[in-house]
Amino acid sequence: MQAESAPPIPYVNLAAQVAEEAADLSALLIKVVSRGDHVGGEEIGLLEQELAAQIGVAQVVALKSGTDALVLTLKALGIGPGDEVITPPNSFIASTAAIVHVGAKPVFADVGPDQNIDPEAVRRAITPNTRALMPVHLTGRMCEMDALSDIAEAHGLFILEDAAQSIGSSFHGRASGAFGKAGCFSTHPLKNLNALGDGGFVSTDDVALAERLRRLRNHGMINRETVVEFGFVSRMDTLQAAVLRYRLTRLPDLIAKRQRNAALYRELLDPRHIYMPPVRANTVDTYHTFVIQTERREALKAHLAAHGIGTAIHYPVPIHLQPAAASLGYGRGDFPVTEQQASRILTLPVNQFMAEDDVRRVAQVTNQFFEQAA
Repeated sequence: MQAESAPPIPYVNLAAQVAEEAADLSALLIKVVSRGDHVGGEEIGLLEQELAAQIGVAQVVALKSGTDALVLTLKALGIGPGDEVITPPNSFIASTAAIVHVGAKPVFADVGPDQNIDPEAVRRAITPNTRALMPVHLTGRMCEMDALSDIAEAHGLFILEDAAQSIGSSFHGRASGAFGKAGCFSTHPLKNLNALGDGGFVSTDDVALAERLRRLRNHGMINRETVVEFGFVSRMDTLQAAVLRYRLTRLPDLIAKRQRNAALYRELLDPRHIYMPPVRANTVDTYHTFVIQTERREALKAHLAAHGIGTAIHYPVPIHLQPAAASLGYGRGDFPVTEQQASRILTLPVNQFMAEDDVRRVAQVTNQFFEQAA
């Protein structure tokens, strides 16, 4: 196949999403703007109700970002100086940063072959100062929540799910965000349920926690005259809530298309040369990303780029090796699985606007690379 003979396959395709939704979004945005309730409009409460029903929890609190969801929830749970929170070192920086921002100490636990936190590593990381576990459902694939729930119960720990990448995923019939004390989601434009800017929300069955989060997102106010604690400005815009309500109705079809593309990759890609986490029974993976592992990552990435195929790496430098994390005291070699994967992982395009022929072409060009190398 000649690289110049085929149209490019982008890693993400937000332009196609906007084109598909333009008429609906235009009418929706004009309707909201014409009412003038840009902050705290009715769409906020309606979105919270609809998300709570989908996840299967009592409460959802809409916020300005997924990072705010993590920070405000940690604060609302009383986690701060002297406390430790166990989390993986291969996540996006926000999960660890949120722990630091409330004055607590991030404690890393290594991951398994599927990139998700290893429950046995979590057991070894627990100390008398541990207050919470923050598993990250990376790529839209949920962690081993049964084992993590058992650990948390045995040690009296909170579970705070970083569910930024896993809206719609489930583990043994239970939705992402429905385990433990709370789930924290992002609606960043690159997420499966995406706004036109930043956004996030928290899911929980704890009504008191939800009430405090609603205060914290609005300066700690209970009305215009009374501030009961110093809070933040973390309100979701009404416009973003309206967009998310619309896109929530389209989410099942979006996920189904990504699952179709992932299944076709699994059928076509040669497992002799790459590793793909196996499909598990009684789970639903939603493929925020489709990540493979290969020893020849850089060469394969260049080969795909030469054929007009966009890829990404999530994430090339583990958090414990970032300059910002130097004060945590970790070094190279402390988390060998994470570090090995960081040099091997490659994210292939899996977005819902790919046609079957696009997926076949990506798989063909990938397999061709390894055949030529052999």
